[in-house]
Amino acid sequence: MEPIIIEGTPKTPSVLFDDARGIFEIKGRSIPENSVEFYKPLVDWLELYKESPLGKTVVDIKLEYFNTSSSKCILDVFKKLEAIHKAKNEVEVNWYYEEDDEDMLEAGEDYESIIRVPFKMIEIVE
Repeated sequence: MEPIIIEGTPKTPSVLFDDARGIFEIKGRSIPENSVEFYKPLVDWLELYKESPLGKTVVDIKLEYFNTSSSKCILDVFKKLEAIHKAKNEVEVNWYYEEDDEDMLEAGEDYESIIRVPFKMIEIVE
């Protein structure tokens, strides 16, 4: 599989999905014009990765802001990761949030309550 590497813009996050190392990262702001169009290739790629994942997959989410339509798409990404986890593969989500950003912390906790994958809440202290 080819890794996914997307440069971030003011409206879209940078993305690195590296199946060879089992390291996935979504970072920045997610307010694309069309969230489904932006996230669909990621969800499709994870569907393929699910067929032969590494023993351990680490997912770093470092979003500073995302809109409502992105939140549904991010949930779709997490659902694919949950399927990988249910197939007895180790999946770990590191959810990064700024020190005083209660909203992002709550968003991570909301995803953690929906998805059956271990989450680590990591506070970024400047």
